[in-house]
Amino acid sequence: MDKPELAAFLRSRRERLRPEDVGLPAGPRRRTPGLRREEVAVLAHISTEYYVRLEQGRAPRPSAEVLAGIAGSLLLTPAESDHLHALAGTASLQTGRVERAVRPSILALVERLPQTAAIVLSAAYEVLAWNALASALMEDFSRLAPAERNLARRAFPPDTVDEAPPPYGISDGAEFCRHVVMQLRTSRTRYPDDPQVTDLVEELRTGNAEFARLWDRHDVQVTPVLTKTFRHPTVGSVTVDCDSLALTDRDQYLVLYTAPPGSPDADALALLGLLAAEDDTATARTT
Repeated sequence: MDKPELAAFLRSRRERLRPEDVGLPAGPRRRTPGLRREEVAVLAHISTEYYVRLEQGRAPRPSAEVLAGIAGSLLLTPAESDHLHALAGTASLQTGRVERAVRPSILALVERLPQTAAIVLSAAYEVLAWNALASALMEDFSRLAPAERNLARRAFPPDTVDEAPPPYGISDGAEFCRHVVMQLRTSRTRYPDDPQVTDLVEELRTGNAEFARLWDRHDVQVTPVLTKTFRHPTVGSVTVDCDSLALTDRDQYLVLYTAPPGSPDADALALLGLLAAEDDTATARTT
C-alpha cells in the first residue's frame, strides 16, 4: 500500500469535483476547491475520520468495498478506479455496467477486413457489431431485436423448446456452452450492478437445466478455441480459424473467422461473401 500516493490521488480527485457534480447543493462560497472531506465520506458511506486519515496517509489499508464506495463518490473512471485499488494493494471491485458502445475505429476495421467474418462481443455475449460476411456465415443480426443477438441465449434455449442443434451448427457446441457459462460467471462478478447481466444469468439458470448444471460447477478457467466448423445450409461445412482479440479498454472481444488462402473453406467463405454482396440487408451493422 502506497499511503503517500494514495493520499495525494484522493485529494486530487476530490478537489476537481463541485458539489453539483454529485448532486449536492453548492451552498455558501467555499474557501478551498472541490468537495469537502466529510461530503466524500457521506457519499461513500464511511466515517469522516477514516476518510481524513486516508488523505493524510495515516489509515490502515481500506477494503475493496470501501474503495469501491470512494470511487463511486469521486466519480472515478474505470481506469482511475483500477489505479486507486492498485495504490491500496487491493483487488478492484467493478461497480459499473457492461460497455456496449463499440469504438468507431473498431467498427471501421470490422467493415474493412477482407475475406474475414468478424463480430464484436460484449462481456455478456451480446453481438454488438458484425460485417456482411459474418451475417452470411452465421445469421443476419440486423433482422433480430437486440436481446436476440445474444449468443448465450442461442447456446441455451429454454428447455420447453424441442432439442436444438448447436448454434449455427458449430462443431464445438458443448465446449462453446462451457465457455459461455464461465465467461458469464466472470462478467456477473465484474458487473454486479448491470441488470442485463444478472437478469440474463437468472433467465438461463431457471430456463435451461444444462446451463444450471454447468453454472453450479463454478468453473472459471477459459480455454481458447482455435478452430471451429460451421455447418451452413447453403455451402455446407466451413472450417475456420477462430481468433478472439480482447478490447481491454471496453471489456469487449473482436472475434475473427478466417480460412487458409486457397483452401476449400476459403472458397466457401468467398462464395458466402458474394451472396452477401447481393443481399443489401447483410451489410455491416452495429447495435
